[in-house]
Amino acid sequence: MNEKTVVANPESKSATQPQKAVYTSADISSSDYQRDLGSPGKFPFTRGVYPDMYRGQLWTMRQFSGFGTAKDTNKRYKFLLNHGQTGLSVAFDYPTLYGRDSDDTMAKGEVGRCGVAIASLENMETLFSGIPLDKVSTSMTINGPSAVLLAFYLAVGEKQGVPSNRLRGTIQNDILKEYIAQKSWIFPPKPSMRIITDILAFCADHAPKWNTISISGYHIREAGSTAVQELAFTLADGFAYVEAGIAAGMDVDKFAPRLSFFFNSHLDFFEEIAKYRAARRIWAKRMRDKYKAKDQHSWLMRFHTQTAGCTLTAQQPENNIVRTAYQGLSAVLGGTQSLHTNSMDETLALPTEHAVRIALRTQQIIAYESGVTNIIDPLGGSYYVESLTNKMEEAAEEYFKKIDSFGGVIPAIEQGFFQREIASSAYQYQKEIEAKKRIVIGLNEFVEDTPPDIELLKISTKVEKDQNQGLKKLRRRRDNNKVKRCLEAIAAAARGTDNLMPKILEAAKCYTTLGEIINTLKKVFGEYKEPPIFW
Repeated sequence: MNEKTVVANPESKSATQPQKAVYTSADISSSDYQRDLGSPGKFPFTRGVYPDMYRGQLWTMRQFSGFGTAKDTNKRYKFLLNHGQTGLSVAFDYPTLYGRDSDDTMAKGEVGRCGVAIASLENMETLFSGIPLDKVSTSMTINGPSAVLLAFYLAVGEKQGVPSNRLRGTIQNDILKEYIAQKSWIFPPKPSMRIITDILAFCADHAPKWNTISISGYHIREAGSTAVQELAFTLADGFAYVEAGIAAGMDVDKFAPRLSFFFNSHLDFFEEIAKYRAARRIWAKRMRDKYKAKDQHSWLMRFHTQTAGCTLTAQQPENNIVRTAYQGLSAVLGGTQSLHTNSMDETLALPTEHAVRIALRTQQIIAYESGVTNIIDPLGGSYYVESLTNKMEEAAEEYFKKIDSFGGVIPAIEQGFFQREIASSAYQYQKEIEAKKRIVIGLNEFVEDTPPDIELLKISTKVEKDQNQGLKKLRRRRDNNKVKRCLEAIAAAARGTDNLMPKILEAAKCYTTLGEIINTLKKVFGEYKEPPIFW
């Protein structure tokens, strides 16, 4: 064990500027209280989207969970709800993320490994068995096949006697960040955006409490971006969705109130808080002034936060509990509406019940013991935090100009702008770790030779076998003639201009599988292949 004293680098920099030793009123001399801050719940919402924030209602404690079969994950959901979780968040396996059935040849070896396998309405029914959907809100981290998974969920609600207009939750449905960072796309950008606007229109009429897109900076940050890049690229994607909705003929106030956001909470405590505050202010000003939204709900940036998986270490995994606690605290001080806290073992495997319970208790300690929920925006007025918030906004605006110079988000994606920016930042971050300019406890300082000794969750190969047997039985007993007619209707709608959601929902109800629906759409829309990018 290395016991020497390590001194923090006095020349350390945030993503926006060199950090000074001390900040004074001179650093925010150009700020105006009413213009730049205002009261909580008032434009520009820098201090929070609601007047009473956590004094009125705590954030939703929503642990991201999913593994193995739907039955396995249903058991984990009930465990978490019994221990005080207040919302559900579904993690899907890779075959599901890519719109493939569990018995697809490309799914072999991946079924249920890093999330739950959901290939049909039957799987979704099992996933939420015994969980009343009118009592919980559910977030689903799904993008390319989001329309199909949403249809499965709506159908489960109907079977439970909960109409779609009473269902609460979110689908991520953020395809632009897939092209930028996470890479689990299916269709090319143009048809993908058409599917998204179809979802916006359908939910505005039939599922008004549903958040139709969770515009995600989380995966952009996990891919290696800086805080400023996460802020700017996420908001740019959000603006692109707003413009797509308007171009599709929708009133901005009909769909914008149900847009939500998803941010990362990384290690630089104050920088993360400033990022959230700047995000609210930028969004409110752009929605009111550029997109002419009249409904104040369209101006509100409501967001979910997840602590940074990329900051966790396999070495000394118990240290991850401390990292997560600070990251969770910065999300709360930054005004998040819901929060996932990572488990200490997630660099090694999906979390055990023991590890995920500690992660949930971390949120509960922040909520009930720390006292930070008693005051709204307690860091508001801090010379440093206000200066950093202003710098974050200024730096984001510079990125918006660069993106506009490419002709918008999609042309910038096609020309590799986002990908190059993130790759460069990730490379710089790694160099700083290797040179020990950035200290990571247990990794490059205070290292121990003893391997971690913690219980790990292991996914049995039986999961894939059972899942595939279930699919075979489903295909034998359903009405396959009706399935065929539903798929033909989806293809016809895809070739035309009819909203796809009613057709997909009808197919879901007759137990058409995820892969069957997605393959039908692939025949019309094609598949996206990322162009080679050199830099």
